Amino acid sequence: MRVHLTYAGGTIGMVDSPRGLVPGADLEGWLAHLLDGTDLAEAVTMTSLDPLIDSSNATPLSWQAIAEDLRAHAAEDPDRAFVVLHGTDTMAYTSAALSYALTDFPCPVVITGSQLPLGVVGSDAAPNVTGALRAATSGRLNGVGLFFGHRLLAGNRATKTSSWAFQGFDSPNAAPLAVTGGPWQWAPAPPRGAGWPTPQPYARHDVVVVDLAPGITAARLEALLTPRPEAVVLRAFGVGNVPSQEPGLAAVLERAISAGTAVVVASQCHQAEVLLGHYESGDAVARMGAVGSRDMTLEAVYAKVQFLASQGLTGGELAAQMGRSIAGELTEPS
Repeated sequence: MRVHLTYAGGTIGMVDSPRGLVPGADLEGWLAHLLDGTDLAEAVTMTSLDPLIDSSNATPLSWQAIAEDLRAHAAEDPDRAFVVLHGTDTMAYTSAALSYALTDFPCPVVITGSQLPLGVVGSDAAPNVTGALRAATSGRLNGVGLFFGHRLLAGNRATKTSSWAFQGFDSPNAAPLAVTGGPWQWAPAPPRGAGWPTPQPYARHDVVVVDLAPGITAARLEALLTPRPEAVVLRAFGVGNVPSQEPGLAAVLERAISAGTAVVVASQCHQAEVLLGHYESGDAVARMGAVGSRDMTLEAVYAKVQFLASQGLTGGELAAQMGRSIAGELTEPS
């Protein structure tokens, strides 16, 4: 099977400069040497996006540029598999975003990168890229996966857990799709979700992420939500608990919802399922019209809100779609 590789930027292809690490490695030459003599030699093509970016600079428009590059090359050869090279800082956001945008895409997509540049002795670049290529051409993957540290994770179930470890990503609420070895160990294919017919392109929408902390006041939360954003992802405690005895705090959220802001309550725990009615402190915001994020990662929640907003949904209509699985990003009730 042929593979097309889209290089979006990131540490993997960076070199030292007086201004720190910048893109500049001979990625095509490195890849040709890496694959020489293997069954994928001469089977991989590559494009580099312009501009290449440090992934901390990524926006929803960056997600759209990658999706468009994938679609353009799939139109040329629908039997290809695809690998995206990307910086690690926002890789999980991009992989989740691509999963929503590409539910109708006929080819497997695997996103990867590295913690160290490819030119550094001991870099994790080679095992991550070869693993991603093997996953993409396995015939076992549907949709978007993230390969890193010898594991293939569902792209919308992954979160970055370390800025230095070679196993820098985890999937706290879903098992890995596969673990490398001889042979690879594959898990049963997870549910794929309902999909989204004719998705509209990503655009930038005003979505704010707010972390609650003990002692936050209604005045501070009001300031954070003024002017009113299109949506807010409220990272609460435990299973979605919001301070219920803080004077005026719930009223701030009620006013925001009444003004048309979609409020999605997530958890600060990596491993959690948000159940807004489980405690009184979460039930109040649920009755106002806030919705829980179920067991989605923050990256999956944020990208999903941006995706739904880009489809023209707002307020309660957007919030109502958060509990519906588009691409397998959450565990649906049995």
